[in-house]
Amino acid sequence: MNRLNLITLGVKDMVESLAFYRDGLGFDVVVYGEESDPDVIFFNNGGTKISLFQIDRLAKDINEENPPQVSTGFSGIALAYNGKSKEEVDEVFAVAKRAGAKIVKAPEIVFWGGYSGYFQDPNGFYWEVAYGENWQFDENDMLIVKE
Repeated sequence: MNRLNLITLGVKDMVESLAFYRDGLGFDVVVYGEESDPDVIFFNNGGTKISLFQIDRLAKDINEENPPQVSTGFSGIALAYNGKSKEEVDEVFAVAKRAGAKIVKAPEIVFWGGYSGYFQDPNGFYWEVAYGENWQFDENDMLIVKE
């Protein structure tokens, strides 16, 4: 089981999330259902896919009789966009800010030698945008991780 195909984010407001990710950040998405009340939204990006699903429905999908409690705090998960230059990191931050993201930590040189910062989407999910001088990418722009 060495594969991850889809990450589903439980969101509070599907319409707001669609506007943030598609219209604000420019993600290519596929919307199932009406745009005014989407059932599920899939990101049509390279590599692992992301989907958005209304959080209360997601909790009930996991266990209808005893759904997990919805947390309002930090979940311990951060999504990441790996850039190919410091300038690309800065460009992504500019787009995120225009889209309404909350800038949590502006990009800076960090302890591991890279250039990194964090923003939050409207649902509180953290995104790291980072660049590493020695990083390499495959033909799908996915980060190559080696020993």
